[in-house]
Amino acid sequence: MLQAGGAWGLWLDSYPGAALHVVSRGTMWLHVPGGKPLEVRAGDAVLLSPDTAHGIAGGSGAMMGPCDRKATAQALTDGSALHLGSTPAQTEVLVLHYEQDPEVSTPVLTSLVRPMHVTSRENAQLAKTVELLTTELAQPQIGTTAAVNSIVNLLLIQFVRVWLARHPEKQSGSWLGALRDPVVRDALGRVHARPEHPWTTESLAAATAVSRTTLSRHFRSALGQTPGAYVTQWRMDLASVRLRDTDEPVESISGAVGYASPHAFSRAFRRARGMPPGEYRSRLRK
Repeated sequence: MLQAGGAWGLWLDSYPGAALHVVSRGTMWLHVPGGKPLEVRAGDAVLLSPDTAHGIAGGSGAMMGPCDRKATAQALTDGSALHLGSTPAQTEVLVLHYEQDPEVSTPVLTSLVRPMHVTSRENAQLAKTVELLTTELAQPQIGTTAAVNSIVNLLLIQFVRVWLARHPEKQSGSWLGALRDPVVRDALGRVHARPEHPWTTESLAAATAVSRTTLSRHFRSALGQTPGAYVTQWRMDLASVRLRDTDEPVESISGAVGYASPHAFSRAFRRARGMPPGEYRSRLRK
Protein backbone atom coordinates (compact mmCIF):
# COMPACT_ATOMS: atom_id res chain seq x y z
CA MET A 1 0.00 0.00 0.00
CA LEU A 2 1.26 3.48 -0.92
CA GLN A 3 -0.07 6.62 0.77
CA ALA A 4 0.86 10.03 -0.62
CA GLY A 5 0.01 13.69 -0.18
CA GLY A 6 1.14 17.05 -1.46
CA ALA A 7 3.73 16.99 -4.25
CA TRP A 8 5.07 13.49 -4.77
CA GLY A 9 6.53 11.28 -7.47
CA LEU A 10 8.18 7.89 -7.63
CA TRP A 11 10.14 6.39 -10.53
CA LEU A 12 10.02 2.59 -10.76
CA ASP A 13 12.74 0.84 -12.71
CA SER A 14 11.81 -2.01 -15.01
CA TYR A 15 10.62 -5.03 -13.07
CA PRO A 16 10.55 -8.60 -14.43
CA GLY A 17 6.90 -9.02 -13.47
CA ALA A 18 3.75 -7.21 -14.57
CA ALA A 19 2.65 -4.29 -12.36
CA LEU A 20 -0.94 -3.56 -11.38
CA HIS A 21 -1.70 -0.22 -9.75
CA VAL A 22 -5.13 0.16 -8.14
CA VAL A 23 -6.10 3.60 -6.84
CA SER A 24 -8.38 3.26 -3.82
CA ARG A 25 -8.45 6.97 -2.95
CA GLY A 26 -7.46 10.21 -4.65
CA THR A 27 -5.71 10.49 -8.03
CA MET A 28 -2.45 9.14 -9.44
CA TRP A 29 -0.68 10.00 -12.69
CA LEU A 30 1.12 7.26 -14.58
CA HIS A 31 4.21 8.21 -16.58
CA VAL A 32 5.63 5.87 -19.21
CA PRO A 33 8.59 6.86 -21.43
CA GLY A 34 7.36 7.98 -24.84
CA GLY A 35 3.73 8.28 -23.74
CA LYS A 36 1.49 11.01 -22.36
CA PRO A 37 0.84 11.08 -18.59
CA LEU A 38 -2.27 9.06 -17.76
CA GLU A 39 -4.64 10.13 -14.99
CA VAL A 40 -5.76 7.20 -12.84
CA ARG A 41 -8.59 8.11 -10.49
CA ALA A 42 -10.09 6.47 -7.42
CA GLY A 43 -11.56 3.11 -8.40
CA ASP A 44 -9.39 2.89 -11.53
CA ALA A 45 -6.70 0.31 -12.17
CA VAL A 46 -3.84 0.16 -14.63
CA LEU A 47 -1.77 -2.87 -15.64
CA LEU A 48 1.68 -2.73 -17.25
CA SER A 49 3.50 -5.58 -18.94
CA PRO A 50 6.77 -6.98 -17.53
CA ASP A 51 9.96 -4.93 -17.78
CA THR A 52 8.09 -1.64 -18.16
CA ALA A 53 9.91 1.23 -16.49
CA HIS A 54 7.39 3.82 -15.33
CA GLY A 55 6.64 6.50 -12.80
CA ILE A 56 3.68 7.28 -10.56
CA ALA A 57 3.06 10.78 -9.25
CA GLY A 58 0.58 13.22 -7.82
CA GLY A 59 0.51 15.34 -10.98
CA SER A 60 1.12 15.26 -14.72
CA GLY A 61 4.30 17.31 -14.41
CA ALA A 62 5.57 16.18 -11.02
CA MET A 63 9.25 15.45 -10.41
CA MET A 64 9.91 11.79 -9.67
CA GLY A 65 12.63 10.43 -7.44
CA PRO A 66 14.03 6.90 -7.13
CA CYS A 67 12.39 4.26 -4.99
CA ASP A 68 13.61 4.18 -1.39
CA ARG A 69 14.40 0.47 -1.25
CA LYS A 70 15.07 0.45 2.49
CA ALA A 71 11.73 2.08 3.33
CA THR A 72 9.96 -0.17 0.84
CA ALA A 73 11.52 -3.30 2.34
CA GLN A 74 10.51 -2.17 5.83
CA ALA A 75 6.93 -1.53 4.73
CA LEU A 76 6.75 -4.98 3.15
CA THR A 77 8.18 -6.57 6.29
CA ASP A 78 5.82 -5.02 8.82
CA GLY A 79 2.80 -4.64 6.53
CA SER A 80 2.66 -0.87 6.85
CA ALA A 81 2.03 1.68 4.12
CA LEU A 82 4.83 3.39 2.22
CA HIS A 83 4.46 7.18 2.68
CA LEU A 84 5.41 9.71 0.00
CA GLY A 85 5.19 13.50 -0.09
CA SER A 86 3.59 15.28 2.84
CA THR A 87 0.71 14.67 5.23
CA PRO A 88 -2.18 14.33 5.24
CA ALA A 89 -2.30 11.57 2.64
CA GLN A 90 -4.72 12.32 -0.16
CA THR A 91 -4.00 9.33 -2.40
CA GLU A 92 -3.85 5.62 -1.67
CA VAL A 93 -2.55 3.12 -4.22
CA LEU A 94 -2.25 -0.64 -4.09
CA VAL A 95 0.91 -1.61 -5.98
CA LEU A 96 0.93 -5.27 -7.01
CA HIS A 97 3.46 -7.29 -8.99
CA TYR A 98 2.93 -10.54 -10.87
CA GLU A 99 5.69 -12.86 -12.02
CA GLN A 100 5.31 -15.46 -14.76
CA ASP A 101 7.19 -18.74 -14.34
CA PRO A 102 10.22 -18.50 -16.66
CA GLU A 103 9.76 -22.14 -17.65
CA VAL A 104 6.29 -21.41 -19.07
CA SER A 105 6.38 -19.88 -22.54
CA THR A 106 2.66 -19.10 -22.90
CA PRO A 107 2.78 -15.29 -23.19
CA VAL A 108 -0.10 -14.32 -20.92
CA LEU A 109 1.49 -11.33 -19.23
CA THR A 110 4.05 -10.48 -21.91
CA SER A 111 1.25 -10.04 -24.48
CA LEU A 112 -0.24 -7.07 -22.62
CA VAL A 113 -0.54 -3.71 -24.33
CA ARG A 114 1.05 -0.80 -22.52
CA PRO A 115 -0.70 0.27 -20.39
CA MET A 116 -4.10 -1.36 -19.86
CA HIS A 117 -6.38 1.10 -18.05
CA VAL A 118 -9.77 0.18 -16.59
CA THR A 119 -11.87 2.95 -15.09
CA SER A 120 -14.13 2.83 -12.05
CA ARG A 121 -17.20 2.79 -14.33
CA GLU A 122 -16.06 -0.50 -15.82
CA ASN A 123 -14.98 -2.43 -12.77
CA ALA A 124 -17.72 -2.85 -10.16
CA GLN A 125 -16.51 -6.34 -9.28
CA LEU A 126 -12.89 -5.21 -9.23
CA ALA A 127 -13.77 -2.45 -6.76
CA LYS A 128 -15.35 -5.00 -4.39
CA THR A 129 -12.24 -7.17 -4.53
CA VAL A 130 -10.02 -4.16 -3.82
CA GLU A 131 -12.14 -3.37 -0.76
CA LEU A 132 -11.76 -6.97 0.40
CA LEU A 133 -7.99 -6.79 -0.05
CA THR A 134 -7.58 -3.48 1.79
CA THR A 135 -9.67 -4.82 4.69
CA GLU A 136 -7.52 -7.94 4.91
CA LEU A 137 -4.34 -5.87 4.88
CA ALA A 138 -5.66 -3.43 7.49
CA GLN A 139 -6.67 -6.22 9.89
CA PRO A 140 -4.16 -9.08 9.48
CA GLN A 141 -4.98 -12.30 11.29
CA ILE A 142 -4.63 -16.05 10.91
CA GLY A 143 -4.52 -16.97 7.22
CA THR A 144 -4.00 -13.39 6.01
CA THR A 145 -1.02 -14.28 3.82
CA ALA A 146 -2.90 -17.05 2.02
CA ALA A 147 -5.99 -14.86 1.69
CA VAL A 148 -4.04 -11.91 0.28
CA ASN A 149 -2.26 -14.10 -2.28
CA SER A 150 -5.58 -15.48 -3.49
CA ILE A 151 -7.21 -12.04 -3.64
CA VAL A 152 -4.25 -10.63 -5.58
CA ASN A 153 -4.62 -13.38 -8.18
CA LEU A 154 -8.36 -12.75 -8.33
CA LEU A 155 -7.71 -9.06 -8.99
CA LEU A 156 -5.64 -9.90 -12.05
CA ILE A 157 -8.30 -12.28 -13.39
CA GLN A 158 -11.07 -9.72 -12.88
CA PHE A 159 -8.99 -6.97 -14.46
CA VAL A 160 -8.31 -9.01 -17.60
CA ARG A 161 -11.99 -10.02 -17.85
CA VAL A 162 -13.11 -6.41 -17.70
CA TRP A 163 -10.51 -5.33 -20.23
CA LEU A 164 -11.41 -8.03 -22.73
CA ALA A 165 -15.12 -7.27 -22.36
CA ARG A 166 -14.69 -3.51 -22.79
CA HIS A 167 -11.85 -3.35 -25.30
CA PRO A 168 -12.09 -6.35 -27.66
CA GLU A 169 -10.74 -4.39 -30.61
CA LYS A 170 -7.42 -3.73 -28.83
CA GLN A 171 -6.67 -7.42 -28.34
CA SER A 172 -6.80 -8.51 -31.97
CA GLY A 173 -3.91 -10.83 -32.75
CA SER A 174 -2.71 -11.16 -29.13
CA TRP A 175 -2.73 -14.19 -26.85
CA LEU A 176 -5.29 -12.57 -24.56
CA GLY A 177 -7.47 -11.87 -27.57
CA ALA A 178 -7.35 -15.56 -28.41
CA LEU A 179 -9.33 -16.23 -25.24
CA ARG A 180 -12.25 -14.42 -26.83
CA ASP A 181 -12.39 -17.00 -29.63
CA PRO A 182 -14.74 -19.75 -28.35
CA VAL A 183 -13.15 -22.41 -30.56
CA VAL A 184 -9.61 -21.67 -29.39
CA ARG A 185 -10.70 -21.16 -25.79
CA ASP A 186 -12.48 -24.52 -25.71
CA ALA A 187 -9.52 -26.29 -27.28
CA LEU A 188 -7.02 -24.70 -24.89
CA GLY A 189 -9.15 -25.68 -21.90
CA ARG A 190 -9.14 -29.32 -23.00
CA VAL A 191 -5.40 -29.41 -23.64
CA HIS A 192 -4.62 -27.73 -20.31
CA ALA A 193 -6.94 -30.06 -18.39
CA ARG A 194 -5.61 -33.28 -19.98
CA PRO A 195 -2.06 -32.79 -21.27
CA GLU A 196 -1.46 -36.54 -21.03
CA HIS A 197 -4.18 -37.29 -23.59
CA PRO A 198 -2.84 -38.33 -27.03
CA TRP A 199 -4.12 -35.18 -28.72
CA THR A 200 -3.96 -34.80 -32.47
CA THR A 201 -5.42 -31.99 -34.51
CA GLU A 202 -8.20 -34.37 -35.56
CA SER A 203 -9.07 -35.53 -32.03
CA LEU A 204 -8.93 -31.99 -30.63
CA ALA A 205 -11.18 -30.75 -33.44
CA ALA A 206 -13.65 -33.56 -32.72
CA ALA A 207 -13.64 -32.72 -29.01
CA THR A 208 -14.47 -29.09 -29.78
CA ALA A 209 -17.11 -30.05 -32.39
CA VAL A 210 -15.43 -28.35 -35.35
CA SER A 211 -13.59 -29.58 -38.42
CA ARG A 212 -9.83 -30.02 -38.52
CA THR A 213 -9.57 -27.19 -41.02
CA THR A 214 -11.64 -24.84 -38.87
CA LEU A 215 -9.61 -25.57 -35.75
CA SER A 216 -6.31 -25.00 -37.58
CA ARG A 217 -7.57 -21.74 -39.08
CA HIS A 218 -8.68 -20.39 -35.70
CA PHE A 219 -5.38 -21.33 -34.05
CA ARG A 220 -3.31 -19.67 -36.76
CA SER A 221 -5.42 -16.53 -36.61
CA ALA A 222 -5.42 -16.29 -32.81
CA LEU A 223 -2.03 -17.69 -31.81
CA GLY A 224 0.01 -17.81 -34.98
CA GLN A 225 0.69 -21.54 -34.67
CA THR A 226 -0.94 -24.89 -35.35
CA PRO A 227 -2.85 -26.86 -32.70
CA GLY A 228 -0.13 -29.51 -32.73
CA ALA A 229 2.60 -26.94 -32.13
CA TYR A 230 0.69 -25.48 -29.17
CA VAL A 231 0.12 -28.93 -27.63
CA THR A 232 3.85 -29.66 -27.85
CA GLN A 233 4.75 -26.26 -26.39
CA TRP A 234 2.38 -26.73 -23.45
CA ARG A 235 3.71 -30.21 -22.73
CA MET A 236 7.30 -28.97 -22.76
CA ASP A 237 6.38 -26.15 -20.37
CA LEU A 238 4.77 -28.58 -17.95
CA ALA A 239 7.69 -30.99 -18.21
CA SER A 240 10.21 -28.19 -17.57
CA VAL A 241 8.40 -27.16 -14.38
CA ARG A 242 8.26 -30.76 -13.11
CA LEU A 243 11.92 -31.33 -13.89
CA ARG A 244 12.78 -28.23 -11.88
CA ASP A 245 10.38 -28.63 -8.96
CA THR A 246 10.15 -32.39 -8.40
CA ASP A 247 12.35 -35.48 -8.20
CA GLU A 248 10.03 -37.50 -10.43
CA PRO A 249 11.83 -39.85 -12.81
CA VAL A 250 11.92 -38.77 -16.44
CA GLU A 251 9.83 -41.85 -17.25
CA SER A 252 6.99 -40.62 -15.03
CA ILE A 253 7.13 -37.09 -16.40
CA SER A 254 7.05 -38.32 -19.99
CA GLY A 255 3.80 -40.20 -19.39
CA ALA A 256 2.27 -37.31 -17.45
CA VAL A 257 2.72 -34.97 -20.42
CA GLY A 258 1.44 -37.33 -23.09
CA TYR A 259 4.41 -39.30 -24.42
CA ALA A 260 4.15 -43.06 -24.85
CA SER A 261 7.85 -43.64 -24.23
CA PRO A 262 10.72 -41.82 -22.46
CA HIS A 263 12.70 -41.99 -25.70
CA ALA A 264 10.02 -40.07 -27.65
CA PHE A 265 9.74 -37.54 -24.82
CA SER A 266 13.51 -37.03 -24.61
CA ARG A 267 13.71 -36.48 -28.37
CA ALA A 268 10.90 -33.90 -28.29
CA PHE A 269 12.35 -32.20 -25.22
CA ARG A 270 15.79 -31.90 -26.81
CA ARG A 271 14.23 -30.25 -29.87
CA ALA A 272 12.33 -27.78 -27.67
CA ARG A 273 14.97 -26.97 -25.03
CA GLY A 274 18.23 -27.82 -26.78
CA MET A 275 19.30 -30.52 -24.32
CA PRO A 276 17.99 -33.81 -22.86
CA PRO A 277 15.71 -33.72 -19.79
CA GLY A 278 18.35 -34.98 -17.35
CA GLU A 279 20.85 -32.29 -18.31
CA TYR A 280 18.12 -29.64 -18.22
CA ARG A 281 17.19 -30.65 -14.66
CA SER A 282 20.82 -30.54 -13.54
CA ARG A 283 21.34 -27.04 -14.96
CA LEU A 284 18.18 -25.70 -13.32
CA ARG A 285 19.17 -27.19 -9.96
CA LYS A 286 22.55 -25.45 -10.16
